[in-house]
Amino acid sequence: MKDAFGAPQSLLVLGGTSEIGLATARRLVARRTRTVWLAGRPSPALDAAAAGLRELGADVHTLAFDALDAASHETALGKVFAQGDIDMVLLAFGILGDQVRDEGSPLAAVRVAQTNYTGAVSASLICAKALQTQGHGSLVVLSSVAGERARRTNFIYGSSKAGLDAFTQGLGDALHGSGVHVMVVRPGYVRTKMTRGLPETPLATTPEAVAESIETGLRRRSEVVWVPGALRVVMSALRHVPRPLFRRLPV
Repeated sequence: MKDAFGAPQSLLVLGGTSEIGLATARRLVARRTRTVWLAGRPSPALDAAAAGLRELGADVHTLAFDALDAASHETALGKVFAQGDIDMVLLAFGILGDQVRDEGSPLAAVRVAQTNYTGAVSASLICAKALQTQGHGSLVVLSSVAGERARRTNFIYGSSKAGLDAFTQGLGDALHGSGVHVMVVRPGYVRTKMTRGLPETPLATTPEAVAESIETGLRRRSEVVWVPGALRVVMSALRHVPRPLFRRLPV
């Protein structure tokens, strides 16, 4: 259960090597989170992530999880919830892809869509059902400002995040009043390994800043969190730019 301050005592990170996921885990462990599950493909990186959190004093477990293998999700995630209640699930997996390459390779484009959308839909529904059975808990899903309006430079990735964002908001409405809190997080450009080598955009942020915003959103029981907050205004304006003009923008 969450403590008197609303901080989760147990955390499941789907995407156990995600830099944002781990920054969030470190921040919560520094508060009151004591049990952490890191779900991801078995690898030295996943083991190292678990070791790092153990050094901070958390009881950490790893779980073999593949976003692309939806048939295995119910069994894999069921193992976590069978061990006890989970106060917070953070869905942090996803891939950016390569827009230019993926346009010419439909299978590569489909992999982006399956990872970011269908894999996330499967995992979210399974975790949401488990949280609902508990009667409490938060499901936090990392979306992206890229999903707010498809851009020529990354519409494959952006469309997958648009679908995920809409799905998560609908799931939150469906679970309203059940005791389960659903929160969508919309970061802009985050300085991670995934974006290394790409041109940095205005209002760029860090995994640590996203983690701080997630913690604040949890405390406030927010439904949507923008990181940084100024992106709410920026994206609201971009959504209303006429399409002929939008095509000319360097975005």
